[in-house]
Amino acid sequence: MTGFGKASGTFKSKKITVEIKSLNSKSCDLFLRMSSIYKEKELDVRKRISEALDRGKMDCFITVENNGEANGNIFNKDLAAAYYKNLVQLSNELGAKMDDPMSILMRMPDIFTNQTEEFDEEEWKCISDLIDEALKKHIEFRNDEGNGLTREFTNRINEIKRLLAEVPKYEEGRIESIKSRIESNLEEFVGGAKVDKNRFEQELIYYIEKIDIAEEKHRLAQHLEYFLETMNQPTSQGRKLGFITQEIGREINTLGSKSYHQEMQKLVVHMKDELEKIKEQILNTL
Repeated sequence: MTGFGKASGTFKSKKITVEIKSLNSKSCDLFLRMSSIYKEKELDVRKRISEALDRGKMDCFITVENNGEANGNIFNKDLAAAYYKNLVQLSNELGAKMDDPMSILMRMPDIFTNQTEEFDEEEWKCISDLIDEALKKHIEFRNDEGNGLTREFTNRINEIKRLLAEVPKYEEGRIESIKSRIESNLEEFVGGAKVDKNRFEQELIYYIEKIDIAEEKHRLAQHLEYFLETMNQPTSQGRKLGFITQEIGREINTLGSKSYHQEMQKLVVHMKDELEKIKEQILNTL
């Protein structure tokens, strides 16, 4: 959800700049700074930005600057002339010398008066167009980042699928290893002659069924496909992808707890590593 868009333009003697930037956030959190002259347009601006960018911690700055040809202050020439006449007359009467009469004049009351700006529909039209342009650039920024995330997610999901496909080649050895370990323990602690072979086989089958991973493999494969399918949807799916990664993690953890095999454990650790890297970037996904 990180992004940045900036647009600038001029209107008469003013330079107008609109900047919109965003960071990751679960909801829409918008800070808007603009001239108080256009406060009546604030709700409309907030709505436009929120609808266009959906969610994120967003900052929008709308700056209007005079280029020097005009400003909000008016120089009162007649009053300044009257002040100067009086200063010269006073200086002559007192016999005092005025070193810098202009600096004195500039500090006199009401030499500058402020002209209050008013809402200008044409100026607002310019600002509104710049907001649209900044939003467009912001979305383009997000799209570029999203394309990179799509490639990364696809590669990491495919890597987990590849690791999952390696699990079956260790399953037969895993069962034999478990069976041998149980028989060895029984021989050591009970004695082979005292073991009921039929009962042993029944208990072994029951135990092996408890640690069977067929369902976990099937569900994990489904979740991986569902992740790719959801990711390629045209609408915002970031929250949904977050939920799917939780389900993927749950199945990977169960595989690990049921594996009882060194090589399978290595595959599970590799899967977890790939999934954590996906989770790090899911927060930056709409």
